[in-house]
Amino acid sequence: VQLQASGGGLVQAGGSLRLSCAASGSIFSVNFMGWYRQPPGKERELVTMTTKGGTPTYADSVKGRFTISRDNAKNTVYMQMNNLKPEDTAVYYCNALITNLTTTDYYWGQGTQVTVSS
Repeated sequence: VQLQASGGGLVQAGGSLRLSCAASGSIFSVNFMGWYRQPPGKERELVTMTTKGGTPTYADSVKGRFTISRDNAKNTVYMQMNNLKPEDTAVYYCNALITNLTTTDYYWGQGTQVTVSS
């Protein structure tokens, strides 16, 4: 099982980016899907998450600006980031709880850099 993240980049403050993360491999089901971020010199933190059929949750710092969505048929999660701020600069990681034929486990994507200039 692999998670492949994409969509990061450099953007000016106030701009938008859309991150994608696709799960591939021998997958039976995907429940939890979420995005974390790790700003320079800081701990990794949860940004937003969603469970299959559940209501998404967001960190207070991104509420009203970021939106998580998922395409269950494609085992893909997206995060639309609007009105980006310099403090959103971080490496963003996707995370998913995936069940294959033998196990259920959390998997991480490789991380994608988001840089917001002021």
